[in-house]
Amino acid sequence: MRITQGTFSYLPDLTDEEIENQLSYGIAQGWAPSIEFTDDPHPRNVYWEMWGMPMFDIVDAAAALHEVRRCREAFPNHYVRVSLYDPTLGRQTTALQFLVNRPDDEPGFSLDRLETADRRINYTLRPYAARKPHGSRYGG
Repeated sequence: MRITQGTFSYLPDLTDEEIENQLSYGIAQGWAPSIEFTDDPHPRNVYWEMWGMPMFDIVDAAAALHEVRRCREAFPNHYVRVSLYDPTLGRQTTALQFLVNRPDDEPGFSLDRLETADRRINYTLRPYAARKPHGSRYGG
């Protein structure tokens, strides 16, 4: 099961050239690229670890792609994503976000169902990978 988060999540993984094209587009719009990684891709886990600081003054997509590659090399068994922030509303709003790395083995999620009062049913998603300790969820 593939994790489907971000703009291009239902497409095949982007090549480095396609990643650079998206970065070029975002930079041309005045958006700041940021690179993040995690071993807990739960849909509600929106705060991933940052790889450096957001690149607010960057003008060359090749520099951002270089940082994407460095992050993937450092964390080959983690999810890595690029976020591009649009500052035009007076705050950093996510304009574009997509995955650029994923572990080879994605075990998926279980769906826990709990019946409560008044015939209500509560559902909880639990990633199978979270059964392992933080930092060793995807092959170490």
